[in-house]
Amino acid sequence: MITPKMKRRIKNELSAEKPTIWVGKEGASSQILNEIFRQLEKREMVKVKVLKSALKEEKTVKIASKIAEQTESSLVDVRGHTIMLYKPRKKRK
Repeated sequence: MITPKMKRRIKNELSAEKPTIWVGKEGASSQILNEIFRQLEKREMVKVKVLKSALKEEKTVKIASKIAEQTESSLVDVRGHTIMLYKPRKKRK
């Protein structure tokens, strides 16, 4: 669960960064989900941009919730066509 303080921190860190993943006309395909999952494992936070070609069938919020659910991450924020996701790293023993 993300606290409001964590949300602010994540938004501040990702606000200056450019998106690392773009969702195109194929939508949230398995390739994109795998890449998002890989980046979440590495960096904990990911910024995703949904292109207009992907919005013909679904809205950004619906795509964002679908991606968050399938990658088991938390949806931090949706602004316009940009999505911010967070997933804490698993602690190694």
